Amino acid sequence: LPLLPENLFGSVVLFHLMGVCSSQFPRPCANSEGLRTKECCPVWEGDGSACGALSGRGFCTEVLVSDEPNGPQYPHTGIDDRERWPLAFFNRTCRCAGNYGGFNCGECRFGYWGGNCAQYRESVRRNIMTMSTAEQQKFISYLNLAKNTINPDYVISTATRAEMGEDGENPMFSDINTYDLFVWIHYYVSRDTFLGGPGNVWRDIDFAHESAAFLPWHRVFLLHWENEIRKITGDFNFTIPYWDWRNAQSCEVCTDALMGGRNSLNSNLISPASVFSSWKVICSQPEEYNNREVLCNTTGEGPLLRNPGNHDRNRVPRLPTTADVDFAVGLPEYETGNMDRFANMSFRNVLEGFASPETGQAVPGQSTMHNSLHVFMNGSMSNVQGSANDPIFLLHHTFIDSIFERWLRTHQPLRSSYPRANAPIGHNDGYYMIPFLPLYRNGEYFLSNRVLGYEYAYLLDPGQCIISNEFVTPYLEQAKEIWQWLLGAGILGALIASIFAVLIVFARRRWKRSQRRKRASSYGERQPLLQSSSEEGSSSYQTTL
Repeated sequence: LPLLPENLFGSVVLFHLMGVCSSQFPRPCANSEGLRTKECCPVWEGDGSACGALSGRGFCTEVLVSDEPNGPQYPHTGIDDRERWPLAFFNRTCRCAGNYGGFNCGECRFGYWGGNCAQYRESVRRNIMTMSTAEQQKFISYLNLAKNTINPDYVISTATRAEMGEDGENPMFSDINTYDLFVWIHYYVSRDTFLGGPGNVWRDIDFAHESAAFLPWHRVFLLHWENEIRKITGDFNFTIPYWDWRNAQSCEVCTDALMGGRNSLNSNLISPASVFSSWKVICSQPEEYNNREVLCNTTGEGPLLRNPGNHDRNRVPRLPTTADVDFAVGLPEYETGNMDRFANMSFRNVLEGFASPETGQAVPGQSTMHNSLHVFMNGSMSNVQGSANDPIFLLHHTFIDSIFERWLRTHQPLRSSYPRANAPIGHNDGYYMIPFLPLYRNGEYFLSNRVLGYEYAYLLDPGQCIISNEFVTPYLEQAKEIWQWLLGAGILGALIASIFAVLIVFARRRWKRSQRRKRASSYGERQPLLQSSSEEGSSSYQTTL
């Protein structure tokens, strides 16, 4: 689509600094030196200083973690690298100023762009079912590109911190492609805790599910994923589409044209006509990792599995309806009780799918709302730790995020509504999200996406429109607010111009008369070359103008 004038709609030329992008371990820090010093303050190439300090972009500082008490769900201390994140690996990182972001403050915060990160931009996430065929195909091609592109900025850890040696003498990190990077992140944040010995693990732990951080954490996850795709494709208008599954009777996106149809020879596999049929999954065997006491690495573990609808009907009798979503959005409390999967009348717990969207009461043994879609897919997406292998994960969680946004706009909660203490480990307001670097506290993303640089197409107010994926209404609203002043200025300018024109015409006529008198006195009377009526007509025309 052609770009519109920047001063009218704020259309964006290709910009070289996008929203902050981060994940597990920045390459400059994934080495013996970084582990030994426990410092991750990489140099920004723009000025050659750590964290871009010479340009005022940020500075290297000590990490201060929250000391608020956690809930009783996790009784251990000092045995999991994710406790008091990121202190097991780093105790000094970059703290960025203003709208700057990134692990070295060389990028911008979500929603900002430009050399000085001073320009705000809001993009629109759209329903994949209403996108054109060309747009759908482009999205699929981007997914496949991410699956086949080694991430240039980040690596993953393939061992615990203790296995890397006290001084980091045995760093164990690995390259990974951009798509699988986010599969690994979702695995790492939800994996079990090793207690020592084969299969000896603590299962009742998850830093991104079953409590308050579920929605803020996945919001940041999607923002990072979106920005990584923008970086590797150069398409800075890209946004993740969503699948509005309300009232769906089947997997509407499970077609060869979209996320892959069913294989006619094996109902658990993807149709060979889909690009996803050749994908290999990772992080899909949690019991094997637990028995071997190892972390998931980048090894492919077989094909992507999906068999939608052939699931346990007792656990998921139906997919969510519009009424279910409306009930959830209407609940005023974000968290209640112990703030876990047994919470009653909690918006988060109902939306996540551990409570009924009809009564608000916890329903052990059943999966509703968000959880029901995972179970319904009956394959790779049904395993929490490996669920991000299925690209439907992105469409699903983007729609979940839009419901979170509806709730935020409906109730406009204060940040104090988010639990400050006593939530399960990893879920308090001040806890840093795992495993992101730079650091983000959970409570910082308990706010509307309108300040994070994106909007949802179905949440747009009437009269708003999308131009080159730009959210243009704010500019139109500004024009509406000042149109009276613009009109008045135009009329005043026209009057002043008319007065000046009249003065110039009369001054010119007086000058011509003076010149004729001088010539007449010197050479005698001469006949005019043009009739006086022509001269008068010209003056009259100018005066009228």
